[in-house]
Amino acid sequence: MDEYRRTVRPARRTGLPLLSSRTRLRATTILVVRRDGHVAMGGDGQVTVGDVVMKHTARKVRTLHHGTILAGFAGAVADALTLFERFEAQLEKHHGQLRRASVELAKEWRTDRYLRRLEAQLCLADLSQILVVSGDGEVIEPDDDIVAVGSGGAFAQAAAKALIENTSLSAAEIVRKAMNIAASLCIYTNTNITILELPSPPTQPEG
Repeated sequence: MDEYRRTVRPARRTGLPLLSSRTRLRATTILVVRRDGHVAMGGDGQVTVGDVVMKHTARKVRTLHHGTILAGFAGAVADALTLFERFEAQLEKHHGQLRRASVELAKEWRTDRYLRRLEAQLCLADLSQILVVSGDGEVIEPDDDIVAVGSGGAFAQAAAKALIENTSLSAAEIVRKAMNIAASLCIYTNTNITILELPSPPTQPEG
């Protein structure tokens, strides 16, 4: 376990989203917030190709490993889906250990001749950890309980930080408000926001 702790790098307090230098991540904003024992991840629904909005309702966040891990992506959709499959395989191999599975995925992503051509960035979270995995072999753990990636990431992260410091809103409420602020500023982000939460909120009884 010490090997994996050394491999994961803490994020520097730059106030900027965690972006790979080789990848232009457009058409996406992903935000993760942890507060009061809850973790929420949100993603917008816009997919932009050049100057054209091709889709308004894309789903860029999902649950993995029996609903215990949240995952979201910024970058090419096909590339991200391939990486999700590889990551799920690592989760199964390592019995749901998020940190270890993330490190092994980063190693595979960086060294595999096919995978290293993929352009995407993954946000991964469980109740105790938030990680960002990129194709240059980085696994980054933010200092704060907030991380954002993608074209509107800086806006979403700044808004979420202000909301955490000045309100008592829940993690999911912060994600929704911050994502809406990002959508009002970033032309590659819309307000069709999908939010997932751990633990999952209780279902409302019918009737």
